[in-house]
Amino acid sequence: MAYKRVTRPYKLVRGHDLTRAMAGIGIRFAANPAKDPNIEDTLLAASVEGMAYDDLRVLSLLVNWIQVHHQWINADRLTRAVPSLQSLRVRAFWAATAMWLQRDRRFVRMTKLHAGPRIDVLKVGADFQIKRKGEDPRFKNTPLRVPNDVLRDRPSDIIIPSEMARIHRAYRQRILMGPSYRPDMWAALESEPSLSTSELARQTYGSFATAWQVKHDFKILAG
Repeated sequence: MAYKRVTRPYKLVRGHDLTRAMAGIGIRFAANPAKDPNIEDTLLAASVEGMAYDDLRVLSLLVNWIQVHHQWINADRLTRAVPSLQSLRVRAFWAATAMWLQRDRRFVRMTKLHAGPRIDVLKVGADFQIKRKGEDPRFKNTPLRVPNDVLRDRPSDIIIPSEMARIHRAYRQRILMGPSYRPDMWAALESEPSLSTSELARQTYGSFATAWQVKHDFKILAG
């Protein structure tokens, strides 16, 4: 059977599994961290938990993680995956995030994910809170209306890139190679060298051609 590239996450984890995944990408939770969770799958799951299920604590931590680590996100993966999510609120969040990160041009296509009226992060009381405290400057003039101080801005809740590189295999490879599918594939082969080309592509959401090339290069260095 021919390989068909997948863009949507195979599973959006919730509850304790999401907590472990978020700890595994460097968020300081008092939980046993998952080992090398897929970075974009975790970010997508956290955005659904925060926006679709109104978990402002998770959303605050997600925004802080993005603030610290956005340059190592595989923007192409997010751009492909977010449109497959059904929640208008989640898509508005990622469009707003792309506008917030406008200096990083890799995210520019995501700014078009929401074209309707602005979405309130608070389903109740947003107007009152904005009149009192103003808007969160990170999301001002974006599709998302966030009252100031609703999303806690505390980067100390997130481990720094040098620490992240020590605990997450694919993140370390992204620093070495750049944030694309190739470093994730390389990390997957380091963990399981016997992966077939199609399975390697499937696990990392990449193309068959990239997976074939990475396997070829990995075998050269493995001798």
